[in-house]
Amino acid sequence: MTKIDIISGFLGAGKTTLIKKLLSEALKGTKVVLIENEFGEIGVDGGFLKDSGIEIREMNSGCICCSLVGDFTASLEEVIEKYAPDRVLIEPSGVGKLSDVQRAVHEASEKAGVEAGSSVVVVDASKCRIYMKNFGEFFIDQIEHAGTIVLSRSQNLSDEKLEKVVDMIREHNKDAKIITTPWDQLTGEYILKTFEAVTGFEDALLEEFKHEHEHHHEHEHEHEHHHDHEHEHEHHHDHDHDEHDHEHHHDHGDNCSCGCHDHDHHHHHADEVFTSLGMETSAHYTKEQVNAFLEALENEAEYGLVLRAKGMVAAENGEWIYFDYVPGELNVRNGNPEYTGKICVIGSDLKEDNIKDLILVRKGDK
Repeated sequence: MTKIDIISGFLGAGKTTLIKKLLSEALKGTKVVLIENEFGEIGVDGGFLKDSGIEIREMNSGCICCSLVGDFTASLEEVIEKYAPDRVLIEPSGVGKLSDVQRAVHEASEKAGVEAGSSVVVVDASKCRIYMKNFGEFFIDQIEHAGTIVLSRSQNLSDEKLEKVVDMIREHNKDAKIITTPWDQLTGEYILKTFEAVTGFEDALLEEFKHEHEHHHEHEHEHEHHHDHEHEHEHHHDHDHDEHDHEHHHDHGDNCSCGCHDHDHHHHHADEVFTSLGMETSAHYTKEQVNAFLEALENEAEYGLVLRAKGMVAAENGEWIYFDYVPGELNVRNGNPEYTGKICVIGSDLKEDNIKDLILVRKGDK
């Protein structure tokens, strides 16, 4: 029977990196389908086929990658029927609520006749406190509903700071396994076995969802959104660069999208809180210009609170530049040519016109 595992994580936590490690080290020879459903990143990660709602592409290690839109259950049934995989890995949106994804997977797995497996959340240890404080409605939901929590960038923290991160997570999930050892010290096979060793906690979650489904009208959302109000309603955004705190204050009016005004029902859709700006470009850039663009995004007053940027753009002599950004960390490297350049920026209260003006600075411009 096909097993479905969810590998979730907030924007830029490293879930794609973890999935690649699992595919190359633990799931070789296994027929795998990877399902991606990213918020706003589809312009970078691949395009939807409008007629079927499923975009399919081949990946290395015998993996098929799909991007789904529309009816999740119908799309999942179609993928399983077409490819009959041993395993399905679901990589949901970085700003999605894991509880919503689990509910959809549970309902779809019953109809499709497949087995719901592990719920794994990747947490950037260096940004846990900040994201818990500023985006608790989404971030804490992922932590609460995880069977296993994998800390990324844990090697960048002192023992004391790492222990504080674990303590913060334990306030919201006392039962999940927390992997604190840096990934490069663990094999993908060992990490996979750690996921699969978690059973009792996830069985309890499944029972919870069954109860919700059976009593939907009487107890709608009864088990959701147990959030820490102190973290949820801090009226500022702050970043943590090199383990030092820098606070960025702004005014919170009626249209503020950070979630601080949701005192009553604590239920926002990602579209209400996060903005995605995507562009295609045929322009050529230098690495210096890409670095300058990413470094400029740190200026919240000028560009809004940027949580994630990624893309690929043309350079000289047929070369291409790929980049990834999360606050305080950027990666610029060479990559394979694409049919056109793509740039995606995700954040809260984005100043889109300023970002577009910044993107337009390219090779040959001053």
